[in-house]
Amino acid sequence: MIDGPFSALGKYRHLTLEVTKREVLGRYRGATFGLLWSLINPFLMLIVYTVAFGYILKSRWPGYSGGTTEFALILYMGLIVHGAFAECLVRASGLVPQNANLVTRVVFPLHILPWTVVLSALFHMLANAVIFLLLSFIVRGYVPWTVVMLPLVWAPLIVLATGVSLFLAALGAYMRDVGQVMGAVAAAMLFLSSAIVPVSTLPEHYRIIFMMNPLTFIIDQSREVAYFGRMPDWTGLLIYLGIALVVAYAGHAIFQKARRGFADVL
Repeated sequence: MIDGPFSALGKYRHLTLEVTKREVLGRYRGATFGLLWSLINPFLMLIVYTVAFGYILKSRWPGYSGGTTEFALILYMGLIVHGAFAECLVRASGLVPQNANLVTRVVFPLHILPWTVVLSALFHMLANAVIFLLLSFIVRGYVPWTVVMLPLVWAPLIVLATGVSLFLAALGAYMRDVGQVMGAVAAAMLFLSSAIVPVSTLPEHYRIIFMMNPLTFIIDQSREVAYFGRMPDWTGLLIYLGIALVVAYAGHAIFQKARRGFADVL
């Protein structure tokens, strides 16, 4: 029986979690602050964007009368979502070359490698969500109850990220330049999404570009439940999940077909 894209969380879950743990801890090994960098990095980004857009450009979120601090929180949620997906984009393409010792092991389920990147990104995503909630409580004095739906909002994005990571891991094994391009793609996805600029403020002919960005919908829905205290768009999330599942199974099929030649290109 051929393993599906989600067997990493079922049949191989213990191995997947162990490799993910090694992945997360290995990244910060030797660093003075260790795992704290998973919180420090996005927090530093938040400070930079808040100063640039909140204080220098005097940006405010349309339809909301909050000040710079509240604007920073709205901005932070967008950075959390983008940061997780960008991590998958940047790191997935180098998975096969970086794990050459595992590629030569016939019995090792290589398709769990993209999952380790996705789960690592999810770990950082959740850690930053905790910081977001703490800041929100300190600044506003409360956290909306709808925040409990945040995992449901993020679930389709995780599925999509898995499919994209499987595809990029397969492509990156044969084309090493893919990893260099993904950094620029990740940056473009930040500035062409609603992470910094709400789509409603854009000219009509530019909105389609932002709406085609897979991050825009999830960022908007994350803010709805975690900050504005409103219910998510369930229909939109179901459609998104359906598309994400197609991408996940397609990415897995491509990865499984491409893996036959991994040993030859390393």
